[in-house]
Amino acid sequence: MSNCDQPRLASCLLLGLLLSSAPLVAQEDVPAGEAAMGELAELDASAGSDASPLPSLPGLFESALRNDADLARQRLELEAVEQEVPLARSELLPQLTATGGYLYQDSTNVQTSPDDFGLDQQAIRPGEIDEQYWQVQLRQPLFSLERWRGLDTAESRIGVAEMELAVVERDLALMVSEAYVNAYLGSGKLGLLEAQRESLELQVRQAQRAYDLGVGDRINLLEARSRLDQAIADAVQAGNEYEDALSELERLTGMLPDFGVQVLGDLSAVVMERDWSDEQRWLRQVDQNLDLQRALAERKLRDSDTRVRRSGYFPELNLNLSYSDRVSEDELRESEDYRASVELSMPLYRGGYTVASVRQGELRAEASQRAVDNQRNLAAQEVRQRLRALNGNVRRLEALGQAIESSDLFLEAAERGEQLGLRDLVDVLDARASLYDQRIQFVDTLGSYVLDRLALNSAIGDLGSDDLQETMRLLDSISDSSS
Repeated sequence: MSNCDQPRLASCLLLGLLLSSAPLVAQEDVPAGEAAMGELAELDASAGSDASPLPSLPGLFESALRNDADLARQRLELEAVEQEVPLARSELLPQLTATGGYLYQDSTNVQTSPDDFGLDQQAIRPGEIDEQYWQVQLRQPLFSLERWRGLDTAESRIGVAEMELAVVERDLALMVSEAYVNAYLGSGKLGLLEAQRESLELQVRQAQRAYDLGVGDRINLLEARSRLDQAIADAVQAGNEYEDALSELERLTGMLPDFGVQVLGDLSAVVMERDWSDEQRWLRQVDQNLDLQRALAERKLRDSDTRVRRSGYFPELNLNLSYSDRVSEDELRESEDYRASVELSMPLYRGGYTVASVRQGELRAEASQRAVDNQRNLAAQEVRQRLRALNGNVRRLEALGQAIESSDLFLEAAERGEQLGLRDLVDVLDARASLYDQRIQFVDTLGSYVLDRLALNSAIGDLGSDDLQETMRLLDSISDSSS
């Protein structure tokens, strides 16, 4: 008892009683002392045995580009809109039409039936006639401001469709990345929570053992059971999140990737940008935001449409060429005609239609400018929010890294104290459970950091395959399979 001072007397007696009474309760299958430490050692040894390599995020995105139905729909929409240009160009090219017909006519008049009108003369035209006719007509616009400006409008529509396709591709990249990160986090958390659950089960058994021997506190037992139940509930939730993420990846990519069991390695190995305080540098790149670019394309389309509407005040000049041939039983109706004409059309009054149409176009153009201003403000606000989130995530990761390092030292000290008889095994298990909690928080925060970084690149229109590679690098840097 020389190693135990007065305040530690009760603790030493309790530890000695637990160790000495092991044979009395062996039938309860409750580990104690070295047996429990052996189980913990087995948990540590098996923690890295099932590490799995990460699926390729860029490869999954390539699969999504081929598989996603919404992206395929938008591509078809773009192909359809691209036909607006030949449609508009056709209005400037010659229009050639051919018509033909058959006519039967039974006429009664002074020329076909003079007797019916009291005239004593012969009929000079037949009363019943059959005739066939056909005509070829060529119409070439010489001047039409509305049709020329319509070609510019068609090209503007293609620009809007292209930007919409780019936005869909960007959103698809974000969705695939988010599902990928969630699947990775779910896999890693499942491994941590499973190890935490087994550690807490040992803690519950030790608390139950102490309580059964009459030297433990019921409150400690209930607390241990509560933490175990919470760990089980967290594992169920993590499993559901993992399955949801895999299901989302399968929907987007048409593939079901296997993340296996992601075993975390050295969390201090994460290499990431630490300083996100240069807000102005990022705000200067906001003009490349895809939503803003789409709004700009829509404004250009509205401006072009307004110019087309104003063209309604201008005249049109057309060249008309035609040939017609009519064959009839009535010789006076037979004809063969060649015609050429230049036609000028000038709108004078349409009941106020042109004025209202132009005013409508101007209002829509003004509304599209407001949409541009709104998208620019939203993009800038998105950049500011993501920068604040990234700075917060970096500070939290640094704090959690220090906390994990301290918890590692505390766990090592607790294990050493348990070996020397200065600490209870329950203290060791409690320190280990706390370490698992902090590692889980670190993984969650790193996932938030990765997603915020992708969202920031998206906000400045700079989201590319290199960002997906960087995401994999960050996740792989804390995975034990990378070493």
